[in-house]
Amino acid sequence: MSGRRQVVCAGLRRPASRWLAAVAMLAAALTLAACAPSPPKFLASDITGSSFGHDFSLPDASGKQRSLADFRGKVVVVFFGYTHCPDVCPTTLAELAETMKRLGNDASRVQVVFITVDPARDTPEVLSQYVPAFDKRFIALRGDADALAATAKDFKVIYQKQPGATPGSYTMDHSAGTYIYDPQGRLRLYVSYGQGPDVFTHDIKALLAG
Repeated sequence: MSGRRQVVCAGLRRPASRWLAAVAMLAAALTLAACAPSPPKFLASDITGSSFGHDFSLPDASGKQRSLADFRGKVVVVFFGYTHCPDVCPTTLAELAETMKRLGNDASRVQVVFITVDPARDTPEVLSQYVPAFDKRFIALRGDADALAATAKDFKVIYQKQPGATPGSYTMDHSAGTYIYDPQGRLRLYVSYGQGPDVFTHDIKALLAG
């Protein structure tokens, strides 16, 4: 009879031992998770892992070819627009200029890139005066029609000329959002038009801290 009791008791010990081991493993996993840094909480749309906006390769106002690799180690902010834009473009550039002021010394780790969707009127001379007027650290890129079309397609940016009263007074309809890359050159955020410098500042600080 005692032998049977020993068998039964032994059978109960094994599951208990496995249960204790499982609890210990779970506790260890929770401890590691608690120690791991939590992902940043962004205010703009998190598009990490998106299959678009891979890169750009366009000349700046001085004719130098520029791409994401040139700014590795910095947060890169990319906006498509044009210098004759009556509202969206100057508003966004002004918000980004204010963001640079709020970032203080961290602004040296941020590069704002303006890509024109109107290369016909936005000559290198025009761009070299217009964009740095908001902040001297901003740069403008300008490609020919084919290069612009290829870049816009990769970023899923839409642009279209709208006729004006005279041939030179046309406007350009275009996507108004802003793209932000982390210092490793990965596309992370999409900022819709009008979200303001608070959103830009918060999210860029989060990327710099990460």
